[in-house]
Amino acid sequence: MVDRETLLKGIAEMINSIQRRHPVRVAVDGVDAAGKTIFADELHPLLEERGREVIRSSMDWFHNPRRLRHARGRMDPEGYYLDSFNYRVLLDYLLLPLGPGGSLVYMDKAFDYRLNQRLDVPFKKASRDGVLLFDGVFLLRPELERLWDLKIYLDVTFQESLRRGLERASNVSDVEELYMNRYIPGQKLYHIHSAPQRKADIVIDNNDPRYPMITYMNPDL
Repeated sequence: MVDRETLLKGIAEMINSIQRRHPVRVAVDGVDAAGKTIFADELHPLLEERGREVIRSSMDWFHNPRRLRHARGRMDPEGYYLDSFNYRVLLDYLLLPLGPGGSLVYMDKAFDYRLNQRLDVPFKKASRDGVLLFDGVFLLRPELERLWDLKIYLDVTFQESLRRGLERASNVSDVEELYMNRYIPGQKLYHIHSAPQRKADIVIDNNDPRYPMITYMNPDL
């Protein structure tokens, strides 16, 4: 059994070995509360130790305004899957500029969903040998899948997703209702339509975060 530190170092080495003429764009996908943010945060310093400039961003900074996110209803699962995020802004301001032939001029956040307002942040210039570490839900849907240079999927059961969501909730009854009616059914729609585990380069069982286990790795890596 491989411990977490060893696995993370191995993933960092793998990312560091990827050769591109633009920043390496790494997706860390998974259901809600799968541990995506923590996983990407822990990769960040390991890549910097290897001399890589790291751009750290998240789907949380690319939400749609609340009126669009909840247009079908706050608990609606299709609304969660289809309406939550502004993919056009994500593409135009982050993923495409950091991709082949891109300008390298990017914006790593665009919207604060807690304040429900756009952000006025400066554009930045990336180095060609940098790494984008990007976490979030629904990252392997068709309009995004081809834009990642490495696709990581953190796999946890829906039961574990719910347990973690309730563990960190301040309003347990509201969060449980959101998970049962919006988040988990929305994730099931995503799995039916996009099959993210089949598209991922690396699938990691993260049900026990102390001992994450690689269950699939693309043989071409």
